Amino acid sequence: MAITRTVESAFPGKPMLEGAGVHLKRGFSFGMEKRMDPFLLFDDFSGDDPEKFMKGFPWHPHRGIETITYLLEGDVEHGDSLGNAGVIHPGEVQWMTAGSGIIHQEMPVQSETGRLIGFQLWANLPASQKMMPPRYRGITTEEIPVIDTTNATIRIVSGVIGEVQGPAKDIVIEPEYLDVTVKPNEMWVHPTPAGHTVFAYFITGSADFEQSKTMLQAGNGMVVIFSDGDQVAISAGEDGARFLLIGGKPLREPISWGGPIVMNTEEELRTAFAEYRAGTFIKHKSEI
Repeated sequence: MAITRTVESAFPGKPMLEGAGVHLKRGFSFGMEKRMDPFLLFDDFSGDDPEKFMKGFPWHPHRGIETITYLLEGDVEHGDSLGNAGVIHPGEVQWMTAGSGIIHQEMPVQSETGRLIGFQLWANLPASQKMMPPRYRGITTEEIPVIDTTNATIRIVSGVIGEVQGPAKDIVIEPEYLDVTVKPNEMWVHPTPAGHTVFAYFITGSADFEQSKTMLQAGNGMVVIFSDGDQVAISAGEDGARFLLIGGKPLREPISWGGPIVMNTEEELRTAFAEYRAGTFIKHKSEI
């Protein structure tokens, strides 16, 4: 018999200033890395006042992690030390594996509406892959499959539903990243591997995340963390519900974390920052 995950906790994101002065809502970060393993950080950098996000995230380093950026509205220009450059458009994903080290920037572009809706997730890399060559993948809207059922519409960035697989594959933490819209007054049931960390980020509408007849209202960047189990069952209210459902296999490894760099030991962390200061941080050059 399937064990439906219950809600362990639900809380709003905390207002933060990051980058060159971007106002965002932080779902979780430092201090929750053991509970959210293999995930490290989740930010919602959405807004309708360009003054609060246009300064963006100028050039900065990463090592030892993957960063996943997903846009729903607006555009973000990016560039990195691999030589990649371009624009992330609405509905697109930037899946960047920092590995041994990458330096990049993400800068919002002024839009006609002045709105930006986007999210960034940090996923940890295991010790065996911390120093792998960096890689970058830009995933277009057309590459993301959409499943439309009688009760929900699901965009599959990563993971599998039935025989349909998302474009982000071959990742050690076996991530699932779904953009789910449950139709009004409908329930969506979805299997999740037991033992995996699973959370939802509530975007719009109202929903009951554990069949308790307690409707949560979207707003202020609500994070919903699930207990263990092998499925979720989520019911939408009269106005429907949209949320990101994200899950992954815990690494259960030591974490030494300093800003944009996450390693396994303090010595590795000190080495990374020393190399950055010395100009020897980048270990793998562009192959393009």
